Amino acid sequence: MIVTIHQPEHLPWLGFFHKASQADCIVILDNVQFRKNYFQNRNKIRTQDGWQWITVPVIRSLDTLIRDVAISDEPRWKEKWWNAVYLSYKRGKFFDRYENELREALDTSAVNLCALNVSLLRFAFKVLGINARMVFASELGAEGKSGELILDICKKIKADSYFSGISGREYLDLDAFKNAGINVSFQEFHHPIYSQLHAPFLPCMSVADLIFNHGPQSMKIINGEGVEVMAELFL
Repeated sequence: MIVTIHQPEHLPWLGFFHKASQADCIVILDNVQFRKNYFQNRNKIRTQDGWQWITVPVIRSLDTLIRDVAISDEPRWKEKWWNAVYLSYKRGKFFDRYENELREALDTSAVNLCALNVSLLRFAFKVLGINARMVFASELGAEGKSGELILDICKKIKADSYFSGISGREYLDLDAFKNAGINVSFQEFHHPIYSQLHAPFLPCMSVADLIFNHGPQSMKIINGEGVEVMAELFL
């Protein structure tokens, strides 16, 4: 069984889904500290003027774990979020096809950021045809920090192989994984260059950008099929 592990980011970029598509099981790393001004409660969409953030306002203290971050009761945030997406992608070739599904995922009754992010992930998984089983790290009782936590999660879930992001080379103890009988491989993701509604091409947008522009072909594009890809490896 191939396992990959990732924090529950907000409607993430393409590299996340490339990694998830290689795994039998994706563990949602919800038992680590929330990171301010990162991608857990926001992401980028392509606009006619470049790009902008779509953001979920949250309530958190200094040491709040991702699983415990509450969504703020700020009025109209969903309306602002949706209006930004609508104005950016209403002319997308596949906007009408996926508009209602994304709206339903956003309109979940969740008051918790992680739950909302997972709802949006399930929307994207469905569109992309990703069938990896989803498990929450907080339900496994895994312990440790950094690479030790990753290894313990893999043990708890009885992984045969761990598929890591390329940055895992910097902190994973490969000998410890080998001693545990767990193979480790590293993602090599070259960002695809695909047609967007506006030029020039901007990489690292939310997956919504690809889905609304290319629909059913999105997973093939993520895998670099039929398109040019950027030369450098992306983290």
